[in-house]
Amino acid sequence: MIPYEELTRIAWEAGSSACAPLHIRTLRCKSEVRDMCAGNSCGQYGRRWSCPPGCGTLEECLERINGYSQGILIQTIGELEDSFDAEAMAEAERRHKESLAKMLKLLRCRQCSYPDAPCRFPGEAVSSMEAYGLLVSQVCRDNHLDYYYGSDKIAYTGCFLL
Repeated sequence: MIPYEELTRIAWEAGSSACAPLHIRTLRCKSEVRDMCAGNSCGQYGRRWSCPPGCGTLEECLERINGYSQGILIQTIGELEDSFDAEAMAEAERRHKESLAKMLKLLRCRQCSYPDAPCRFPGEAVSSMEAYGLLVSQVCRDNHLDYYYGSDKIAYTGCFLL
């Protein structure tokens, strides 16, 4: 097991704004969250191995989650001028993705092989918390990490299971 202090140091070095220990037992895969994924607001549903349905059933996701013994939640917090500040939201999302990539040192490929061929980099695949049916606000609350920082901020949340 990696000491939480070491995970925290890595998270700060990668550019995270906030982090907290993630207790595996608090993670619950919810069908209503997965149903929101099917709405395809991000445009990736059914297009990647890391997104539903490619990432597996909720039962398969929970089985994978339960194979880990520890985790860390990380956040990138961005300042907004108002609740319609799409430019600041996009910048915070960009920084969050950059932070995640730094932590993982992912191998990137231009186009996912889904659904025509097996994943070329299964050990490098990253699924969103929502793809696993996790209600991010509840996961944050259950692990003592703020989710809402006020109307002038936006927080992007991710997690790593180890």
